[in-house]
Amino acid sequence: MKANIALSEEQRAEVIKILHVLLADEYVLYTKTRNYHWNVVGPQFTQLHTFFETQYNALNIVVDDVAERVRTLGSFSHGTLSEFARHTRLQEEPGQHPSAAEMLRRLLADHETIIRNVRCDAERCADQYRDAGTSDFLVGLMEQHEKQAWMLRSLVSGE
Repeated sequence: MKANIALSEEQRAEVIKILHVLLADEYVLYTKTRNYHWNVVGPQFTQLHTFFETQYNALNIVVDDVAERVRTLGSFSHGTLSEFARHTRLQEEPGQHPSAAEMLRRLLADHETIIRNVRCDAERCADQYRDAGTSDFLVGLMEQHEKQAWMLRSLVSGE
């Protein structure tokens, strides 16, 4: 049964495209954070290992929330690695094992990329597609990324 939520098929389809790209970004960031959790080394190992775990656990919830927002709008969510790789705006780093400090800088850059993109996406959802619900949802996600970016920025600034 199709959702009857005062959005046209075209509006919903465009918003779902935005969400699929965001879902890919979130999953790539989740995976990168988890990778860093596994592979961090150095004198801050314990602190960063725990910090990265906290961040990827928060991102795991975000991934689920974005996928469920797609379902709420009446579509199936992407859910394969090939779909995520095809739609993400972030870069993966196969075979790279950066220093702990570089891990922090790269995660900060990815969070800030998501923040900038989500800020534009939220505006498009509200203004162009008249989907206040998704716009509000995106603003909430943006705020979560802003907080995570602040934490990363604080660690990077302390080098």
